[in-house]
Amino acid sequence: MLKLKFQKQHSTVVGSVNAANIIDFLFQEGVVGDEDMRSLLTQADRRQQCRSLLALLHTSQHPQAFVKLYMAIKAESHLQWLVDRIHECSVTNMVQELYASESTGFAAFSKRQCNYL
Repeated sequence: MLKLKFQKQHSTVVGSVNAANIIDFLFQEGVVGDEDMRSLLTQADRRQQCRSLLALLHTSQHPQAFVKLYMAIKAESHLQWLVDRIHECSVTNMVQELYASESTGFAAFSKRQCNYL
């Protein structure tokens, strides 16, 4: 669920997060390897660096990649507004609602807030 929340907020994250500030934490936590860290840190454009980091995390096999990203962002006090926005993100904003139909047998998902992480 957290991966989907970050995907939904991709443009906001790219425009607001300085990846250089969180790469060390992600390396320390084993989410980013040494080669990836070096590659990310050599990118001069801050937004491209963040885009590359997010793309790397989306393809990562690390089971808690986005939990660790969330922790790194939460540690940046000036990004508390982004943490709040991630908390406010609802399931219906991320996934198109499905409607039950007896003829198709699809289940329905009700609107609910995703207030957990």
